[in-house]
Amino acid sequence: MNLLAADPNEQLAQISNYLIYSAMAVYVLAFFAYIAEWTFGSRSKVGRTAAALTKQPTAGTAVPAQEGGAAVRAEAKGGSTAVLEKPAPPKIVTRSGNGRRGELPDGPGAAAGDEQGDMYGRIAVSLTVLAFLLHFAGVLTRSLSVQRAPWGNMYEFSTAFSMVAVGAYLGFLLAKKNVRWIGLPLVTTVLLDLGLAVTVLYTDSDQLVPALHSYWLWIHVSLAIICGALLYLGFVASALYLFRDAYETHLLAGRKPGKLRSSIMERLPSANSLDKFAYRINATVFPFWTFTIVAGAIWAGDAWGRYWGWDPKEVWSFITWVAYACYLHARATAGWKGRKAAYLALLAFACFLFNYYGVNIFFNGKHSYAGV
Repeated sequence: MNLLAADPNEQLAQISNYLIYSAMAVYVLAFFAYIAEWTFGSRSKVGRTAAALTKQPTAGTAVPAQEGGAAVRAEAKGGSTAVLEKPAPPKIVTRSGNGRRGELPDGPGAAAGDEQGDMYGRIAVSLTVLAFLLHFAGVLTRSLSVQRAPWGNMYEFSTAFSMVAVGAYLGFLLAKKNVRWIGLPLVTTVLLDLGLAVTVLYTDSDQLVPALHSYWLWIHVSLAIICGALLYLGFVASALYLFRDAYETHLLAGRKPGKLRSSIMERLPSANSLDKFAYRINATVFPFWTFTIVAGAIWAGDAWGRYWGWDPKEVWSFITWVAYACYLHARATAGWKGRKAAYLALLAFACFLFNYYGVNIFFNGKHSYAGV
């Protein structure tokens, strides 16, 4: 395989730009469709969790027995009475980690279901698929224009990163996973990422310096992109967990939330589900991030004659690894589930972002030749 490709094909590079802009336009339409799903969806089921905790008995209905009672009596038609078995109490398990929040069911809007908003949600997902195809075509034509991997600089890394994130989201949907709640924050982030890429980070299609002409470019950088995209989904889950956790704590305290807050929060899975989702993604990605660092060290040995030289990118990659290692250790330790673990997960992803943006912009090192 000839790693030293020919001169850039400017026509293909221009087509790539058009495809990326087209993808952005469709992502905007998807964004409004997700907004419509969250805004105009039926409110008849939204608030079910709150109602389950605050529902009061009405006249002529059976009232659950007090704790310790085996049965209750309820007035029936004609003045007679009927003995009813004591219903099982709702399952509300208080976490030992903070002692103030409970485990509640997923919001009825989390998976759309029979809600009116499901129509808008299907439109949003369809538009996301179309945008992803345009996005993928843009990344592919960029690669073809230079006959190399399309992640040789920050612009290319950004476009590939957001493409993989959307692809992972659609993959979860294809696998029948309840992840549609990711759609709105994901599309919003993708638009911001692509907007930054085509303005501040844009770099003309060109060949790379000789040190980057290696098969490790396909292995090391592609793994970094995949890991980062999946860690982003874990980040979204951790961030939304904090909001849903506060909402559930509000309910458990006996306070009635506002309609707007209920409408939004009931479109999310339970805090417990979000916590588990974030943990499973981060735990799954961590070994691959470990291999990404190892692969980078091997490539550095081939390109620069040393495996580790405390370059800023190397240092912050390791800091990110340590942050996620601490998160996983804390998450697996009693007392560090919930909010504490979520804050640590957010800090770990912040390290990843700084490793990408901050190191490339504020520091000079051997990785600087990739360009902005």
